[in-house]
Amino acid sequence: MFFLIIIKKNNVKKNNVKNFQQAKILAIKIHKNAPGTFYCGCKIIWKNKKGIPNLSSCGYKIRKNKNRATRIEWEHVVPAWKFGHQKKCWKKGGRKKCIKDRNFQKIEIDLHNLQPSIGEINADRSNFMYTELNSKIQQYGKCSMKIDFKKKLVEPPKIAKGAIARTYFYMSKIYNIKLSKKEKRLFNKWNINFPVTKWECIRENLIFKIQGNHNNYVYKKCHK
Repeated sequence: MFFLIIIKKNNVKKNNVKNFQQAKILAIKIHKNAPGTFYCGCKIIWKNKKGIPNLSSCGYKIRKNKNRATRIEWEHVVPAWKFGHQKKCWKKGGRKKCIKDRNFQKIEIDLHNLQPSIGEINADRSNFMYTELNSKIQQYGKCSMKIDFKKKLVEPPKIAKGAIARTYFYMSKIYNIKLSKKEKRLFNKWNINFPVTKWECIRENLIFKIQGNHNNYVYKKCHK
């Protein structure tokens, strides 16, 4: 099923995001009517510049970190490590040292790559690579996020797999982020098996109006 969205050109604002703090504020506006948190689908209660996940709405159980589990954080689907670890600034002190790197900042604030996540999930996922795990791990109650901390691998719930694939393809093309053959096979599979949703189309359009560019891996399917 595909969803047609009409875009008014005069509503488009280009290069409207200046830094990560502003990106987070704009992301709140974009996700005010999101169906739920990215991985687990918990309903979100927005209070000014903060988001609170309703954990009971999705059967989420706190694994360890109650403080971060009770707040919304902005997850980089393609983690900052992926596009920053080879930079000189990163080698001198990680992400904090790359704040003044213009190219890094441009990638860091791309709204297409930011999703509202339960803080504990954001912390646990870290920069781990997405994959498919055979084990029946149940770490977060009814939220089927699976994390292998030893191997540093993550299998996200089905509701997020399609969006993850289309985000990785977009980021790879726009910022020349290299994907391995294994990653390409996995994301091709998820892109096919988990079609674009109505919310993906709405979100993509809202981001376009602010940021001025499309994620064509979503946009073209919404208008097909």
